Amino acid sequence: MQRHAIHLLIISVAGLCALGLIMLFSTGAFARDSHGDMNFFVKKQAFWLAVGIGAITLAAIVDYHFWVRYWWALFALSAVLLILCFIPPIGMRINGSSRWVNLGLTTFQPSELAKVASILFLAWWFSQKGADFNSLMDGFVKPLSVLLILMTLIILEVDIGNTALIGGTAVCVLFLAGASMRWLTVLAACGFSAIIAAGLSVSERKGRLMAFLDPEEYKLGEGLQQWQALIAFGSGGLHGLGLGESRQKMLYLPYAHTDFIFPMIGEELGLVATSATVFAFLLIFLSGVLVASNASDRQGMVLGFGAVSMITLQAVVNIGVTTSLLPNKGMPLPFISYGGSNLIVCLFMIGLLVNIHRQGRPIHQTLDPTLLRPHFEPRV
Repeated sequence: MQRHAIHLLIISVAGLCALGLIMLFSTGAFARDSHGDMNFFVKKQAFWLAVGIGAITLAAIVDYHFWVRYWWALFALSAVLLILCFIPPIGMRINGSSRWVNLGLTTFQPSELAKVASILFLAWWFSQKGADFNSLMDGFVKPLSVLLILMTLIILEVDIGNTALIGGTAVCVLFLAGASMRWLTVLAACGFSAIIAAGLSVSERKGRLMAFLDPEEYKLGEGLQQWQALIAFGSGGLHGLGLGESRQKMLYLPYAHTDFIFPMIGEELGLVATSATVFAFLLIFLSGVLVASNASDRQGMVLGFGAVSMITLQAVVNIGVTTSLLPNKGMPLPFISYGGSNLIVCLFMIGLLVNIHRQGRPIHQTLDPTLLRPHFEPRV
């Protein structure tokens, strides 16, 4: 697997993108009423996929050291766009959240760009020479203070999910970079407490937490999506009802083409397809970690691990939400859910992994445990 990690990575991503187009073709039946074209969603997604292929090609060709060197430019652009989310008519408020900017021809979600900016910054920071990443200041306070700028702007949009996603990725990178386990434990506890407090402070989020604890009682209110998702999984069984035969997509399950597309896979294609989807994300994580471990320098290792952690954590949250293992939080399933911003950014991060692989060390060197030890044995 070490020798073929990049091939497994690309095949898994391509398979998930193809599955996404198939499911959007199947679940977009109601698009005729809302957009005048039954194939509206799949056409738009195909266009974004073409743009995403350009993004993955650009990231794979341009030296990843260039992207890391100019992290501050992308960081500043992300901050400006996040601020514009609150300024109409550029900023758009949808479903109580100010997460989008109107670019004229299309809309864009700046928090997606902030994800890339955050991992580029972390790769730059933890490749600095002379810093003691086991110390409180260099290992925690300074990098988290910078990330807090983006995270604060995102959480003001009422977007707890992407805030937690950036924070969770930062914790993974801190662990890899050699941060103290004592401070990591404290940080994780504080972050979890902050997420719970933020959820309880908003009535809608509080209702979702209560629905998570008792989904049947709230099945007609805050727990409607997750309850209908469970019905979809149950209806699909082992082999599914057949492609295009879903009943929940007929407006019983809200956002069946975006955040809750995973239950549609289960209903139409069954447990076999959902298990294969989970396995594909597992392959992406394992392949990404192997590519990162094969990086030519510490900067590439941190960047690669940050990118694959960001994608995998997002997939875990989406699958956990749609299977009622986590409280409801709108977050797309990477490479499959409808949406251009997330698809393009995820493909760009895959391109970074391809770039890291192209500049990686020879296989016989990465198999030497003495070369891996400095990377994967954090100091305590």
